[in-house]
Amino acid sequence: MALDIHNLIAAINPDIYCDSEKKKEVKETKKEKGIREAAKKAKPLKSEFMNFDDIAYENPFKKPGHGNPIEKHKLTYDASSESLEAIYFWVIDTINKELDDIRDVHKLVDNFVSSPGSSHFSEFGMKATTMQNQGLKLLGDANNVLKSILNIVYDLKEFRLRLGLYDTYKDAKSKAEKNAALLSLKQVWMDTVDAKRGNTGLKMMAQQYDYVTLIDAFMSAESADDVAKPSDKGGLDLNERVRRIVQQRVYEFFLWVKESDKELRKRYEIEKTYLKSQVNAVKLYAHWAKPYLKAARALEQRMSPDANIVTVFNTAMFELLIVAEGEYKVGDEIIRGNLPKIFSNKNIRQPRTIVVVQFRFRSIPERAGQQGYGYRGKVEIEFTSYSLNDEEIDILKKEVDKDDLDDTFALIEGATSESLSQIQEEINEFLEEDNKKEKKEEKKDLGNPFSALVEAWKDLFGKKKKEEEKKDKKGEIKPDSDLEAVLRSQVIIKARKECRKIYGLYKSAHNMPTF
Repeated sequence: MALDIHNLIAAINPDIYCDSEKKKEVKETKKEKGIREAAKKAKPLKSEFMNFDDIAYENPFKKPGHGNPIEKHKLTYDASSESLEAIYFWVIDTINKELDDIRDVHKLVDNFVSSPGSSHFSEFGMKATTMQNQGLKLLGDANNVLKSILNIVYDLKEFRLRLGLYDTYKDAKSKAEKNAALLSLKQVWMDTVDAKRGNTGLKMMAQQYDYVTLIDAFMSAESADDVAKPSDKGGLDLNERVRRIVQQRVYEFFLWVKESDKELRKRYEIEKTYLKSQVNAVKLYAHWAKPYLKAARALEQRMSPDANIVTVFNTAMFELLIVAEGEYKVGDEIIRGNLPKIFSNKNIRQPRTIVVVQFRFRSIPERAGQQGYGYRGKVEIEFTSYSLNDEEIDILKKEVDKDDLDDTFALIEGATSESLSQIQEEINEFLEEDNKKEKKEEKKDLGNPFSALVEAWKDLFGKKKKEEEKKDKKGEIKPDSDLEAVLRSQVIIKARKECRKIYGLYKSAHNMPTF
């Protein structure tokens, strides 16, 4: 992990967890450059011993937890007789079993590095390559489908333009619009249908056989009757030879208009259905590719090698970080008399107990048959406690996730979802075309009071979401109120007790001296 989690927490809440020498600089950096840059400059407070008996009856409004907010314990020992997997799962199981009011235990960091000359390095490299190849193959298939989608969208645009001519010709309110649409359709018919006749097409006959009036007569005819009537009865003034040719072509043209309108609409609907299936195919390929690329990312060696990693040695190092979140039941504390009833106010943000456990393993991987490797060696475990509210926890998770997987998923999204989003508006326009009229009618229906209510909720949550995104970007969180600061102090003390409890249980279970 590029960012140290303790520095990150000190940057998220510098008032409580950052050293006083760095506090001002961290706040300014967070405001100007964001939480990640501030974390690079942050310096967490040192942990000092707290006697829980001394503060058991202390007034909570004096906020005894703020002056000494961090409990930290570290132990290092050689676990050559015990598998490292057993140590890791013992800690997780004990946290879930022994800590009060545990809400969630999740893994935030899982990194490793192995010596280039070891078989462990080779096998994991081969596994990563397999995952990468499979993921890239699926992304390649997605890109091929994406090209197909682009072609379908362009075809649908042409179909829609053509169908617009038919709709205008049939439904136009003004005669000028109707005539304009009719002339456009005649031009299409001459270019796509009549041109296939070769020398007997209207354009070729006008050029080669001097039928000068042929095209003008065809374009001016509004119906077959206009051509059939003689000029003295309101028909076109044409000689008989030209009249017979134009009469034939006008009849064919209006027959083509009727049939081509039906066929074009069928083709339009078929293309829209095909577009929908192709869009779903792209999303499906991206969905299939993500697990492979995620696995490939997890199999990458992201720890920085140190003096423990020697090229020809059979050595591996691992870094794991788990975070346990716990509830602080304010109602129970009020009943016990530890807090006054004013803390039952629902507007007060509830901080949570946080116990961070970091593992650093140095191991000599031992092959365990065909099932994989077994790991024994040296282990360092660090237990640290904090108190964070939900907003601070969300920022912590997002920043750690950015270090681990955001870069990979950004590439996946760029290859699929982002490419699709460039034409998503046009795709939605075609796929949701059938419901447009109904939607327009619903928007115009101002008599329904629920419509206005729904829109108001949408605006409210839309603004709220934007504000949250803005807050997350800068890492700014509203400071604790006076009551929240008192509550935070109490939760800090509880978190410290739980951290010391897990540390003591671990030492006791492994025959080590305890408090």
